[in-house]
Amino acid sequence: MVKDVQVGVLRRKRMEGKTQEAAAAAAGMSVRSARKWERGLSPSQRGKPHTWRTRGDPFTEVFDGEVVALLAADRNGVLEATTILAELNRRHPGRFGAGQLRTLQRRVRQWRALNGPEKEVFFPQEHPPGREAAYDFTNCNELGITIDGAPFDHLLFELALSFSGWRWATVALSESFEALALGVQEALWRLGGVVEVLRSDNLSAATHELPLSGGRALTKRYRALLEHYGLRSTRIFPRKAHENGVVEQAHRRTKSILAQMLVLRGSYDFPSVEEYQCWVREVIEREHNALLGEKLAEERRHLHALPAMALPAYTSMTVKVRRWSTIRVLNHTYSVPARLIGERVRVLLHHDHLEVYFAGKMVERLPRIRGQRAARIDYHHVIWSLVKKPGAFARYRWREELFPSLIFRRACDVLRNFHGERADAEYVRILYMAATSGEAVVERTLRELLDSADRFDADHVRRAVRPERPSVPSVAIGAPDLRVYDALLEEAVS
Repeated sequence: MVKDVQVGVLRRKRMEGKTQEAAAAAAGMSVRSARKWERGLSPSQRGKPHTWRTRGDPFTEVFDGEVVALLAADRNGVLEATTILAELNRRHPGRFGAGQLRTLQRRVRQWRALNGPEKEVFFPQEHPPGREAAYDFTNCNELGITIDGAPFDHLLFELALSFSGWRWATVALSESFEALALGVQEALWRLGGVVEVLRSDNLSAATHELPLSGGRALTKRYRALLEHYGLRSTRIFPRKAHENGVVEQAHRRTKSILAQMLVLRGSYDFPSVEEYQCWVREVIEREHNALLGEKLAEERRHLHALPAMALPAYTSMTVKVRRWSTIRVLNHTYSVPARLIGERVRVLLHHDHLEVYFAGKMVERLPRIRGQRAARIDYHHVIWSLVKKPGAFARYRWREELFPSLIFRRACDVLRNFHGERADAEYVRILYMAATSGEAVVERTLRELLDSADRFDADHVRRAVRPERPSVPSVAIGAPDLRVYDALLEEAVS
């Protein structure tokens, strides 16, 4: 059977002046075939379209009467062929098999294309240079990053310019306003100018729900951020992520690049969050931003000037230290040194930590609570009172916060098996030793005691952590008699 490629070779050779015999030999066909295909339509153009069926349609009897009724009732187009096939098997047991699924899928697709509901149309947009930047957070747990061996659950805040595609990423622990303000400002100052519009979804960090209408409006803090940089805000409709397609595509491509670079790096572990942050930005700059060339240069020429200074990327508040030696910050509880009880302290809430100030001096720097965790209690802050009231440990509201590690938790459980109700007092004494003698040495001692499976209490731990010094015998040494020394000198002279 002669193919289009052969006919093309034949005609090209004839145009080059070759004889019919030579052209036929070059095309791999007989001279008789060459005479037939030298002019006219190609083989594919002469063939009739394949519109007939090669085998019978198993759904002929049920499609118009039953399947079409199901498809017509499916206004949103959610029914799948697998579900329809299962329904047909329930109505006609044993009549249809799994091997006929593709036939039904084709019939359903054809019916919907001819008779189904209209599909949503997407409209490609033209983005003028310097007009718009879009931002959002994306979950990066799928990358499998670890920090010093521990799994690191985190987000990436990413801002992308709609015209040039330039990107900036900031590691974030939550979708907080502080993380948003930090990411936006870092991006603008790195870019060296300000766009006209910031586009986003309806983040709770930037918007709040209106109680009467049910709509959403900008928060005061986010509005102040926009006004400081002379920005306007546009937002997408709820659950319409494609309306923020610029940054959604940036998320997908950025995570793809990072995943590939991690394979080439040969390790998913980083010594610190700061080093991981630097690595992410280096990869994005090298693998994407550096390739934008003139398009980025043109975008920068249309940017507005930056303000004189950036806004603080933290939230400041004043709170009172309660009698439990704790403060309350955004519905979360943090412990502080007990000597501050009753005082009012200033808290600077950053995206990943908070700083506590009293009388102009920073007294504590605490990791910010993430997720559903209600409190972060540092036993160093409360152990000095707890050791005097060990009975309070059993039903302490934040009892689980007083286990610095799994070893301490195991030790408490074993002490309960050994000593019953007295175990609470024993554990509090051990925790006191961790605060006074060092948590690492106490944890090492507890691990050894747990491995030995021997019965122990706080005294065993104390003797191992602070062994008693051996007593030194008292030795009395009398004053030397200098006359003996004088006698030796006289003998030496004589």
